[in-house]
Amino acid sequence: MRLDLGIVVRFGFSGRHVADWFEQAAGVEPIHPFEGGKLDGFERPPRPAPVDDLGLKQSDHGLGESIIVRVADAADAQFDARFSKALGVSTGAPWRWMPQDLPPWAAVYQQAQRWLSAGCFEQRAEDLRAVLRLAAGHKAEPSAAILDSRTLRATPESGERAGYDGAKRKQGSKLHMAVDTLGHLLALHVTPANADDRAQVEHLTKAVQAATGDSVEVAFVDQGYTGDKAATAAREHGIEREVVRLPEAKRGFVLQPPSWVVERSFAWATRFRRLVKDYERYATTLADLHIVAFTCLMLEKAALLVAGS
Repeated sequence: MRLDLGIVVRFGFSGRHVADWFEQAAGVEPIHPFEGGKLDGFERPPRPAPVDDLGLKQSDHGLGESIIVRVADAADAQFDARFSKALGVSTGAPWRWMPQDLPPWAAVYQQAQRWLSAGCFEQRAEDLRAVLRLAAGHKAEPSAAILDSRTLRATPESGERAGYDGAKRKQGSKLHMAVDTLGHLLALHVTPANADDRAQVEHLTKAVQAATGDSVEVAFVDQGYTGDKAATAAREHGIEREVVRLPEAKRGFVLQPPSWVVERSFAWATRFRRLVKDYERYATTLADLHIVAFTCLMLEKAALLVAGS
């Protein structure tokens, strides 16, 4: 039981699933209180499939069918692989701890790497962002971006490339991210935590313009991006940097429009346990998993639009 609880706490799986796995491994028939769907005359309560919590419902995955699925008669297998990838990001489960009713972890890992290398998730995120912006009454491509960074604490897996962030007092990696005014992902970049935010402006603004077709004209930043070097780097890519400052000094937490939008996007990412800390050996993997997470979030919103239309 203590071992079961440890797996639930670490990997986010339900106790019911963990108990089933151990019983099957021991050759024991699983025993559940609801035998045959009933208990003392009461119907078994419906239990939603875990896929519903990941923005990848069976009725939703057709939104990205043309991007990811290539074999028409392999829809179920492709969907299982995509769900497995989202499950790993959402629950923080290692590859080898994938549930047995999903494809083998090695197959999921290899297929996920193919999709990530081909830019499938980036393309899907860009398409979903355009759909959501149009539905909200905006143009498909944004004219403004918001830049900020977030420091993720290191783990033994990522310790070799970690740096120390003196301001946050954390040893880990820093995620530099750009979003539109609705909080949807535009671009991101991962560095050691001791990297200067100003030095990443050139990389972020270049990636933003590549993702939006040079439509962004202004980038809102906090006071960590001051200085002529950051302004010049942004201007070289056709973006005017605008530093958001408070009119007067204040203590405690103060909401700074529009900077709070990117902070909300960082909070959205923490809903995925794999992204709470830096569990990855490679910085590129950490960046790719953030793209997967934001794709799942936008897919869920887009599915609600389709269901309501």
